[in-house]
Amino acid sequence: MAKIKPFKGIRPPKELVEQVASRPYDVLNSEEARAEAAGNEKSLYHIIKPEIDFPQGTDEHDEQVYAKAVENFIRFQENGWLKPDDKEHYYVYAQTMNGRTQYGLTVCANVDDYLNGVIKKHELTRKDKEEDRMKHVRINNANIEPVFFAYPAVSELDEIVANVVEGEPEYDFVAPDGIGHHFWLIDGDAVTERITQLFATIPYLYIADGHHRTAAAALVGAEKARSNPHHTGNEEYNFFLAVCFPDNQLQIIDYNRVVCDLNGLNDSEFLTELEKNFTVEEIGEEIYKPKQLHNFSLYLSGKWYSLTAKPCTYDDNDPIGVLDVTVSSIFILDNILGIKDLRTDKRIDFVGGIRGLGELKKRVDNGEMKIALALYPVSMKQLIDIADSGNIMPPKTTWFEPKLRSGLVIHRITE
Repeated sequence: MAKIKPFKGIRPPKELVEQVASRPYDVLNSEEARAEAAGNEKSLYHIIKPEIDFPQGTDEHDEQVYAKAVENFIRFQENGWLKPDDKEHYYVYAQTMNGRTQYGLTVCANVDDYLNGVIKKHELTRKDKEEDRMKHVRINNANIEPVFFAYPAVSELDEIVANVVEGEPEYDFVAPDGIGHHFWLIDGDAVTERITQLFATIPYLYIADGHHRTAAAALVGAEKARSNPHHTGNEEYNFFLAVCFPDNQLQIIDYNRVVCDLNGLNDSEFLTELEKNFTVEEIGEEIYKPKQLHNFSLYLSGKWYSLTAKPCTYDDNDPIGVLDVTVSSIFILDNILGIKDLRTDKRIDFVGGIRGLGELKKRVDNGEMKIALALYPVSMKQLIDIADSGNIMPPKTTWFEPKLRSGLVIHRITE
């Protein structure tokens, strides 16, 4: 069962939150962060992407860059741009995109829950990315950015959140990307204890987004536990920052593919190969979006096509075999185009559905890519089924939007 706790958050004053808050470290590169932080010394990018304080081209993994993160984190606190709360809280964090709002609880999740599989993952992590975030946690002694979890919806938790959000939010703003962010402190010992109790009835939490941050936080916590001869399990390093959303409020959007060549085939030969495992229908110049599971859209030489997978290509009884990313990886990318490893092959790139199918068309029309393939999005049920079965999703399967805003609250892992 899930173990969580409230914590004394470190947060920006209300009047500074829009200057401090930022997008997550891993959704933009160094130059994009440099541009977004330009003229704003209070931007969290100075802590989570501190290479922006060095000359262009500085290695973001240089030791002086990590040291700069600490220096900036201390400076933010000394200047009052980040201040500690005077008591432990849970927090409600809501996001609004396209008129739809989802409500999460900001908590401290438990390191042992991750190590023991109570917090379930659906993606593989890379050691180099883990180590980067581990250094960042170690050197700051803090979880600067939250991870994004899902949990099976609990009606009483929904009621608690609904009561909290009737009050005045601590933060309420629209970020430059148009996403609304709303944040409340939860006060009262009784309601705080009840939240803890209700999470203790939830068998599993699921990582939606932030696998590397989760792994890094848990591994640093485990390191500190091993090095502490008086370890009790209640120290702050045993917990890390997470925002937990009920699964029935979350939507996964499509995660699409573009490929730079047809592996030596011409258009006609490629379409003929597709017909072995798909029903291929030419749509024309109008953008075509997949209508249901096992339906794909293909853009090739100025035309859109509907591809419907034949039943022999998928297995509805296999949580991995039923996924459209599996079908497309085997029967299009591998068998026809010769792309064996989605993580390493330079001929393929991936485009989050937030950019729209127009972005796929653009990358083909400008000659950068030869084809674009759009997939029907994975469902939360599919994600949970895969995590529960102990399987791992193929690479580049899920895209959650909106992303959590970093800098609304920080968790210090030392007392």
